[in-house]
Amino acid sequence: MPATATRATDRAPLALFARNFFRHPRMLGSIIPSSRFLIRRLLRETDWRKVRTAVEYGPGVGTITRAVLDRLGPDARLVVIEMNPDFVSYLRESIPDPRLHVVEGSAADVERVLADLGVETAELAISGIPMSTLPPGVREAVLDATRRVLTPGGQFLVYQFSPTVGTHLERVFASVRRSFEPLNVLPASLYFCTA
Repeated sequence: MPATATRATDRAPLALFARNFFRHPRMLGSIIPSSRFLIRRLLRETDWRKVRTAVEYGPGVGTITRAVLDRLGPDARLVVIEMNPDFVSYLRESIPDPRLHVVEGSAADVERVLADLGVETAELAISGIPMSTLPPGVREAVLDATRRVLTPGGQFLVYQFSPTVGTHLERVFASVRRSFEPLNVLPASLYFCTA
């Protein structure tokens, strides 16, 4: 493949992400996908040998999705829940991994989504959806449903561009530890929650 074609292919997800940011800025929170620094910091403390089922909310163009798949075992599964049909189509076409299940829908419906796949619980959930812009009832529904599907000791990893979600997480999860990643556009607050 010529170098120009490779560069164009690499830009395709960035263009898709930016285009959707301008259409739905309250749903994305950032104009470009997460940096490798954010991804590394977010995922480094998970014991991937224990993860049989992982869930990701709002995967966008799959930047974190790909990193999770790189770490998951061969018999594990990753269920991503995305509301944007453009991203759903892109993920289904661009990541041909049998462990990946792409579902168009709301994170608040995670219990039903997992049940439809014959799964009751997950060891890991990850979210980058901008909690501060969700209607309060929806935010609470997402957090409560996430807590119910996580196994005891399961992790909920959250990255946000607003620091206001911490109090909501502390209401639901037994343990919430905060961190910060400056090497991202925008700099991100990270939350490591334990069920």
